[in-house]
Amino acid sequence: MTYAVAVRLERGLVFAADTRTNAGVDNVSQFRKLHFWRRAGERVLVLLSSGNLAVTQSVISLINEQLSDDENRPSLLNVTSMYRAARLIGDIVREVRTVDGPALEASAAGFSASFILGGQVGDEPPRLFQIYPEGNFIEATDDTPYLQIGEHKYGKPILDRVVRTDMRLNEAAKLVLLSYDSTLRSNLSVGMPIDLLLYERDALDVQRVRRINEDDEYYRKLSAHWAKALRTAVDTVEDYPA
Repeated sequence: MTYAVAVRLERGLVFAADTRTNAGVDNVSQFRKLHFWRRAGERVLVLLSSGNLAVTQSVISLINEQLSDDENRPSLLNVTSMYRAARLIGDIVREVRTVDGPALEASAAGFSASFILGGQVGDEPPRLFQIYPEGNFIEATDDTPYLQIGEHKYGKPILDRVVRTDMRLNEAAKLVLLSYDSTLRSNLSVGMPIDLLLYERDALDVQRVRRINEDDEYYRKLSAHWAKALRTAVDTVEDYPA
């Protein structure tokens, strides 16, 4: 399983995805689930994936094949909007489902693949979409400025309480990592390292992307400070009356 999250802000977008995959407690591997495509000065598109690794890799492979085909064929590097990009990926998901879906549905695993697509094309503002296994999708709004896929329940409460669209990118990145800290403590199917990408509005290029490992100094300080702050908060709340 995995946990991936993205936040749409007035100043840009924040993306994160863990790298753990597993097929049982004794078969754990590491694969990248954050992918991006760019044409500097024109567009940036970021895709987070969750679900059956074979399915999500097929989707990524078909996306990349389109990039090398005739430029007259729609691809992430020539669609005219982020909405069209989400439609394109939805169509690819349906294509993979047509081929692999029947066999997967006949097994215990089923067809499982979800994606978060975000970025900016030209002059339109940055946009964020969640694409479902059926190929349809929803878009993040000011009322719901973040999207999650995978094992999201442990990391959701802090985002629900704190995320605002007027936050700075670094501030939102801090909240995203706190969301991961809660998830990592409660779910063994999510694991480090974490891929983190911060996209600044109108940059039209990828400039801030990094992989955070277990020994990352900032993450360790963040986790320790958060644990201490939670304990302090609990201690300051009045006890349940006898």
